[in-house]
Order: sequence, then C-alpha cells, then structure tokens
Amino acid sequence: MKSDTGLRAENLRDEVAALRKEKGAVILAHTYQPAEVQDCADYVGDSYGLSQEARRARAERIVFCGVRFMAETAALLNPASAVILAEPRAGCPMADMIAAPQLRRLKTRYPDHLVVCYVNSTAEIKALSDVCVTSANAVEIVRRLPPERGILFVPDRHLGDWIREQTGRDMVLWNGLCPTHLRIRPDMIRAAREAHPGAEVLIHPEAARECRALADAVLSTGGMLRRAAGSGAGEFIIATETGILHTLRKHNPGKRFYPVSEEVVCPNMKRGSLLSVRRALDGTGGERITVPPEVALGALRALERMLELGREETIAPAGGKPLV
Repeated sequence: MKSDTGLRAENLRDEVAALRKEKGAVILAHTYQPAEVQDCADYVGDSYGLSQEARRARAERIVFCGVRFMAETAALLNPASAVILAEPRAGCPMADMIAAPQLRRLKTRYPDHLVVCYVNSTAEIKALSDVCVTSANAVEIVRRLPPERGILFVPDRHLGDWIREQTGRDMVLWNGLCPTHLRIRPDMIRAAREAHPGAEVLIHPEAARECRALADAVLSTGGMLRRAAGSGAGEFIIATETGILHTLRKHNPGKRFYPVSEEVVCPNMKRGSLLSVRRALDGTGGERITVPPEVALGALRALERMLELGREETIAPAGGKPLV
C-alpha cells in the first residue's frame, strides 16, 4: 500500500501530465532541479541545452523549471511562447553580482575589449555584451574571438579563470562567483578519492582553480553526462550541484555516482517541486517572464551569437565591428 505522501506525489504527476496536454505546454528542467521535477519534464539539460530547446519549442507555453535568468533566456529566444517560471522565488546570486551600471563603467575603462558574458546573468547584462557563453561552449567561442582583442568576462571569475587557462587569452575578470560551487573544497575531493579510489572525478568549471586541479576532467553538466556515458569507468565522483546525480544515475544504471559532498546544493534550484509545476500549468502559481523590448534586442543578439557561432563565419559585436 502506498503512503499518503506517495499517493499525493502520484496524483500530482498525473495532474501535471494532464495539464501539460490540455495547455499545450512544454516543460523544461535544469539538471540541478529535484528528481521529481526532472522526471515530469519534456527535456532535462544544462544551460546550453535548455537554450537550444527553448528556441526550437513549438508550444503555447513553456514551463521553465530552473532559475530566473534561464527563464529570461527562454523568453528571449522564443517570444512566440509564454514562458512561465515555475518557481518565481528562484534567483541566482551570481547573476545578481553585477549590475548594468557596473558593466557600463567597466566597458568605459576597457573600450577595446570584447564583453563575453556567462549566460548565468541578467538580460540587462546580456544586452551590454558582445556574446554569451555557457560552460559547455565558452572555451570554443573565446578561441574564435580575434586574438588581438582583450576580453572582459562577466560575472564568474572562476569560469573566466578556467577559460583563460585553456585559451591563454588576455582577460579581465569580474569578481563574481557561484556560492554553491564555492562550497567545494580540496579536502572534499581528497576525501572522496580516498573513499572511492577507482572513481573518476568530474568537476564543474565554476569551482575554484585549486579544486579543478584535483579533478580528472573539468566539464559542464552536459559534458559530465556525455563523459559518464562514454567512459569505461564504472564509478564517478561528481563535484557540482547534487541534482545532476539523479540524471546521471537514470541514464547510466550500471554505473555508480557519488557526490563530492552532500553540501553542494543550490537552494534556489531546490525550490522547485511538482506542486510548483502544477501551479505554473493551472495558472495558480508561477510567473510569466518577459523582457523589456529595449533590453531584449541587445540580449537576444548576444544569445544568438552564442547559438550560431559554430556555424557562422563572422559575428559582430554591439558596435558593429566583426569579431571573427
């Protein structure tokens, strides 16, 4: 016999499935979301994958299970759909670590630098940037930028430091960071290796350099999924937000995955729930995300460059001068 909790969860899953069909909705969820939310989604992925899915979605509404900047990105890339952030309180401390006036002042100090913006940022910051990147494509994109141009990278100094390590580029880094990845410490990685000596250590580039140096591979969340599927290793220590463990275990049932620490939890991502998804679908909760037209134009330009850079021979910064 199922418990009351189990019955409530089953009822919620059924309600979400029925409402999704009735409303013509697509549910997108980040890999850091709780397992119950991932399991009800049409697509689960990292920021880059979610951007691609949002752009190609053909739905009356997109219910976005993630944090606010991700829903803004979806609204920018797919203005034909109503984008509903399932949990309106879910913000991103890193995205809030730089404001538009600060970036304008920085651009004045470095007028010849290109602004490369991590997608984990507000629409206002994207609008002032030349190109957006995700942790999955940042190195590739930065390598394609003109070598004679300096780069202003905002807002995550750790991701920027990793890009600089990989590319050797002249980069000015904004002093922002992810509080969740800051929880990862070298002693955690050493202890996890001792507990699981045969396991590969996979770490996210938002972690600090001294932690990245102890890992076997530095990867985006999407990269971790591909590595786990393709590697001959049977065990992995995962140094990023713990929500990805559900995704990894679901797609690799014959392998074992261990968190580097149970402390690596994003409180904003964990605000998500089946109940918030249902409320976003039935109209009793959630928040429709829109971006003012004067901001949307520049922000969309930077996002489109990110998505198209792999195909395009040239892209142009905000001032109109070709980047490559």
